[in-house]
Amino acid sequence: MKRKMEVSELIFKIVAYFFLIVFALMCVYPFIYAISSAFSSQAANSNGEVVLWPVEPTIDAFAWAFTNSQFWISYSNTIFMTFLGTIWSLFYSILGAYALSKKRIMGRRGWNFFLVFTMWFSAGVVATYANYRDTANIFAAIFGTAGEGSTTLPMYSIDLKWVVVIAMGMNATNIILLRNAFEGVPAEIEEAARIDGATEMQVLTKVYLPMSKATIATVALFFGISRWNGYFWAMRIMGTQQQYSWPVQVYLRNFIESYTSFITPYDVEANPWPYDSTLSMEGCAYAIVVCSVIPILIIYPFIQKYFAKGVNMGGVKE
Repeated sequence: MKRKMEVSELIFKIVAYFFLIVFALMCVYPFIYAISSAFSSQAANSNGEVVLWPVEPTIDAFAWAFTNSQFWISYSNTIFMTFLGTIWSLFYSILGAYALSKKRIMGRRGWNFFLVFTMWFSAGVVATYANYRDTANIFAAIFGTAGEGSTTLPMYSIDLKWVVVIAMGMNATNIILLRNAFEGVPAEIEEAARIDGATEMQVLTKVYLPMSKATIATVALFFGISRWNGYFWAMRIMGTQQQYSWPVQVYLRNFIESYTSFITPYDVEANPWPYDSTLSMEGCAYAIVVCSVIPILIIYPFIQKYFAKGVNMGGVKE
């Protein structure tokens, strides 16, 4: 028998659903607008006629993006930095979380405190920049030479996308999620593995990792999205140098600034703007944005089933 809903409960649900729907529309509309602008004509974008759906539909902006060599170079750089960066961050986060989950580790409370302390007080922009600079200096000393001539970092002969991959390491929140998930693994299973002669690395890879797959997948998703959307430090490190190392976000930023005359065009001869065509800068920019979102939209449904379970496992300490 169904329970009769009280008036106050009904009002609460109506208000809650109303705000949730409004919030969902606020989140979805910018993406809908980007798609509509990318498929709209130059005149429609210039006159501000695009609101919800494409006006005078055309695929010229996407055709321009797909035939632009710098776009594909930047796109491949983003995939490269996201893939290797996620593996790099996940590797060190798992090792750190595994160590912090062991009560027998000397100074465990102190290390956990320092980990949480970084969440309360960040190092700041100057210290973070120094971290990237020093990482670049180390790479330059090993693999190349550094010289003068940049407004950001020195003009390095090394590929700066490696600096972005290496210097952006771990995240305290993700380590805590993994640590709590590891602490939830029954001690009896670990003891049984050690009795069978398992080493420390075998205990980690054969016991803890398989039993924490949901949390690991969730943390990998967090790292992947963070790497894919990483813009600020890649922009600060690379600036307008090393075009072959730009991620797609930095390419988009320089593309917009170049062709709106905010800065000197970075390479007009290599990437000529078709002034006499029907293309619009806004439509091409939105086409790049839409293309940059597609991989996340493809991958997320496969990881989404682990998301709630992974956060719950890693967020609750038993």
